Amino acid sequence: MNATVSRILRETTKAPEFIDITQEITGIVRESGARDGLVCVYTKHTTAAIKINENEPLLLADMESFLERVAPQDAYYAHNDFSLRTVNMTEEECPNGHAHCRHLFLGTSETIPLIDGELQLGTYQRVFLIELDRPRQREVLVSIVGA
Repeated sequence: MNATVSRILRETTKAPEFIDITQEITGIVRESGARDGLVCVYTKHTTAAIKINENEPLLLADMESFLERVAPQDAYYAHNDFSLRTVNMTEEECPNGHAHCRHLFLGTSETIPLIDGELQLGTYQRVFLIELDRPRQREVLVSIVGA
């Protein structure tokens, strides 16, 4: 049994933004030489998510609308009240309570079975990095455990 970890760095341009990273993951798996096992795709961010879904433009627009209804950007979030908040503040801090709340519905990772060197994704399944906050560089880890 072997394990490898690779990184994907992506610059996001807006929020929400659904970035299809399936081809990059497929390339990483191919380069690893792994045949059978599990591929975990993980983002190290609390305002970016990893999800498997269909890459169809109208559906992506529907999902953007859904996220806005679930956690509207212009709603009140105590996290955004910098006169009250004193924890985990940075120089670049911006009001992003909506992005954290949206992340609750999406999550940080997906695990995909690997059989005979092929990701076991369904016909229309694609892996997305989803930006929930604002444009910036994001890091995705691809961890392959297998033989």
